[in-house]
Amino acid sequence: MKLQIFLVLMVVISINGKPVRNREEKKTKLLLVSFDGFRWDYDQDVDTPHMDQMALDGVKAKYLTPPMLTMTAPSHFTTITGRWVEDHEVVHNLMFNTTTNLKVPYKQTLTRSEWWDNGVLPLWITAQNQASGITYRGQKVNRVRMEEPGHPKANFTEWVQNIDTVMSWFTEEDFDLVTLYYGEPDNVGHAKGPDHPDRKLIIQQIDRTIGYLRQAINHHNLTDTLDVIITSDHGMTTVKKRPLVDEIILNKYLNLLELASFEILDYGGFGILTPRPGKDQEVFDALSNTPNLTVYKKHEIPESFHLGRSERLPPIVVVADLGFNLNSRLIIYINKGDHGFHNGEMDMKTIFRALGPSFKKNFVSEPFDSIHIYPLLCKLLKIEPAPHNGSLEVTEAMLWSGGESSRAQLSVVLLLSMLLSTRL
Repeated sequence: MKLQIFLVLMVVISINGKPVRNREEKKTKLLLVSFDGFRWDYDQDVDTPHMDQMALDGVKAKYLTPPMLTMTAPSHFTTITGRWVEDHEVVHNLMFNTTTNLKVPYKQTLTRSEWWDNGVLPLWITAQNQASGITYRGQKVNRVRMEEPGHPKANFTEWVQNIDTVMSWFTEEDFDLVTLYYGEPDNVGHAKGPDHPDRKLIIQQIDRTIGYLRQAINHHNLTDTLDVIITSDHGMTTVKKRPLVDEIILNKYLNLLELASFEILDYGGFGILTPRPGKDQEVFDALSNTPNLTVYKKHEIPESFHLGRSERLPPIVVVADLGFNLNSRLIIYINKGDHGFHNGEMDMKTIFRALGPSFKKNFVSEPFDSIHIYPLLCKLLKIEPAPHNGSLEVTEAMLWSGGESSRAQLSVVLLLSMLLSTRL
């Protein structure tokens, strides 16, 4: 008995074969699409006929709340594991080591198994394990696809080509799960800000992409067998470009060289640092007097953050007020939009849309946390979820009831279209 799996996230893992199924079982497939940095209200100031029609034909949540941290890697890993950040331990976009002062750039972090493989199973591993008993650790990577530097992030032709590829995987190779990732509107949000006209143009391009996706689903006769979920990892806010006196430069309030042994501070609205031995209280007190940010000792972080039990997170955590980016010693930050701020801020909220044979039509869901997407995905795939922090009760009202049956085998494809910005 063989299994097919493709994992494309700078790396492709493939195992050839054909799944086995009970012919009497109802066969449904699942496509999960993430548009990075799609704020919950981005479609409200732009004409988006395809997204509007998708809401009429399926489910729309008023908004989705990402986890703390409102960054790409921690948020996406929460979505596909159903675990809070303190449990899955992907506590930043950057892989780091507080002892060696290692800081690995984001795209390189994507290929470092030691950052991701923390004992918490992502959805596709859970699915393949229930199909064939393959383990998470030690999987052999036998195909690699790397994105070239300078790869365009908003190429509509490539976007629809990826959809064509996905449709062929569903129809010609009989895959059951595909996750498709686009790096917009995050890229334009960072570069030009969420209020810039180019952000509106990208939303219109996303809307056309969704229209093409629905046409492709019809063309490939998948309307009655394919469930589609469209979501994102976080929102975006305008960075306040005030006179330098109002910018947050932490070295004005404490001597980082003398008091800190490790820091990641020049990275949006969230920062971490490790005080030198015996300096914890002095660092905390100095940061407490810094305007436009809130400082936490890790063990005193609010329970609602679901960060305090993390072993990876350094002892001091700082969160800037909305729109104020953190700077360590110099102002080197040039983005006009950013995230990483408190997930309670409306600008950090994001989207959730779904349609397909499993979903009701013209159903508006109350807001919910992204942690609850994972048990929904498992329900749609008819697999037993791994241990998680979500609840199916939050989302099951959007589903038609009945017609459930278990699957003997699954084939899984994970395609992450590498349209990543250098700052996520």
